[in-house]
Amino acid sequence: MIRFSDEQIMVRDMVSRLAREKIQPIAIEAEKKHSFNPELLKILHENGLLSLLLPVELGGANADLTTCCLTVEEISRVDGSVGISYATHTTGVFFIVDWASQEQKERYYQKIAREGAYFGVALTEPNAGSDAVSIKTRAERSDQNYIINGSKIFITNAGVAHVFLVFALTKPGMRDKGISAFIVDRDTPGVKFGKEEEKMAVVGSSTRELIFDNAEVPAQNLLSDEGTGFKIVMAEFMKSRLLVASMALGIARGGLDEAVRYAKERTQFGKTISEFQGIQFMIADMAMNVEVAKRMIYTTSEYIGRGKAGKELASFAAMSKCFASDVAMKVTTDAVQILGGYGIMKEYPVERMMRDAKVTQIIEGTNQIQRIIIARDVLKS
Repeated sequence: MIRFSDEQIMVRDMVSRLAREKIQPIAIEAEKKHSFNPELLKILHENGLLSLLLPVELGGANADLTTCCLTVEEISRVDGSVGISYATHTTGVFFIVDWASQEQKERYYQKIAREGAYFGVALTEPNAGSDAVSIKTRAERSDQNYIINGSKIFITNAGVAHVFLVFALTKPGMRDKGISAFIVDRDTPGVKFGKEEEKMAVVGSSTRELIFDNAEVPAQNLLSDEGTGFKIVMAEFMKSRLLVASMALGIARGGLDEAVRYAKERTQFGKTISEFQGIQFMIADMAMNVEVAKRMIYTTSEYIGRGKAGKELASFAAMSKCFASDVAMKVTTDAVQILGGYGIMKEYPVERMMRDAKVTQIIEGTNQIQRIIIARDVLKS
């Protein structure tokens, strides 16, 4: 069995209640309007979730990766849109925790703790998705600033986040050695936002283009050193992929919950459909896969949380993300099948869960990319 600490259990249970009682009602309405409701930021901030990673003296919980995964899972269990939005914020804060200077930490920790600053991460470009090294956005040094030009697409939290972790070329032609990372405030002159994207899934989250038109970013906002941006991304992918895996796990659990509830209530031929062996087999497979995904995610998060290093952990994180997201897709599809005609109706949540599950197979590296990572690790051993 997976053993969580008392603190982890306390946070998990608190988030579970908060998700059901406060987040879900707002998220349902946001889904209908295809827009992110800023009221959610207030709820997340007031309940300490924006500052979960911060030191205790700043009102944070000094939380580890496992606690963050549990939080994303419980939120995603009721709504994938808030799940992906919060997972993105947490990823952004991890960049600050792991790579920022002391001065940067003091500055942005205060923004999170006092102002409820929300984070976004800007890496993807029109011609640089899975191939992150091919980004074109440029950052040129000019006195005490960097001048950033270019654009990022499909940026989660664009339009609602207050701070972005932006990756740009400082040394063109040097591929991964020429990428640097910057902390960019949304009110920086020259930072603009494109239209809200019309999406099939996670429609209650904000996804927009992020445009840099001679945006002047102070040199002190460079994260780590010039040329280390790609190294930073690769290191943080282990955590961000586990957060996406946790999102997938939460969605899968939500789908299983709905399928079980419906199967116990729906009667056909004089008995509930849960009494039919065909339905029982489907639910058994759903439950087994959810349990395996859970164990993969939290075993890996525990290893990373202990500070263990090694390329095998990158493979474990890829396995967790790939398997959990495939499970989410299968479980939610089966949930729709169990609900039959009701499964494709908007008033029932499983059709939304199925759509949201698809997103987890794509973001933070498609599952084809994850399989390449896994295969390379296996074949060289």
